[in-house]
Amino acid sequence: MDFPDNRKRLISENLSKVKERINSIAVGSGRDPHDITLIVISKTRSADIVNMAIDCGIRHFGENKIQEAVPKINDLNKRHSDLTWHMVGHLQTNKAKTAVVNFDMIQSVDSIKLARKISSIAQQLQKNVDILIEVNISGEESKYGINPDDVEQINGEIASLPNINVRGLMTIGPLTSDVADIRNAFRRMRRIFKDMQDSEKDDFNILSMGMTDDYEIAIQEGSTMIRLGRAIFGPRIY
Repeated sequence: MDFPDNRKRLISENLSKVKERINSIAVGSGRDPHDITLIVISKTRSADIVNMAIDCGIRHFGENKIQEAVPKINDLNKRHSDLTWHMVGHLQTNKAKTAVVNFDMIQSVDSIKLARKISSIAQQLQKNVDILIEVNISGEESKYGINPDDVEQINGEIASLPNINVRGLMTIGPLTSDVADIRNAFRRMRRIFKDMQDSEKDDFNILSMGMTDDYEIAIQEGSTMIRLGRAIFGPRIY
């Protein structure tokens, strides 16, 4: 499919701006920018559009819906051998096998039931699966995720399951324009993460928080992985 030349240029320019902001915010917060991984959210974007981001150097991509993601993953993995795919949307247990087969990391594990299903499938496939435990830090009913007060206990149960590697935590910030509320939520999330990190194995080192509207605050508050879509591709197209 042909696209106007300015489409790829726009992605490249947006990516450069984002990287500059990540660097500036990290350094200003006393952090190493290399400790922050950028996941580009490619939902609703065609494989050819995503390929433009790949040409600009991106290798980590996030998808929300299994049905949309799998054909795209299969297409792009044929073109490139070094891509990493993250499942970041709500995952139903009946689609867990497809996720285990196609994704390198499942960031949205929000229940013991789902974790057990992933573990069972991973055993059958003789595969180890990297996951993040999703936490509903804002307490909003519209969001999935484990109650912050239950995270340590549930992590203990999930971490004991075979063929699962719990690499850290993921959250979505509160749906508000109040910077103080967003900062407080991310700050609480970081405290939970740090408390757990002290007692977990060395590869429990990922705190995935921050999206296009709040990633700057997330970096200031300790995020090690941000998930950006519109900031890279522009307004979402459905």
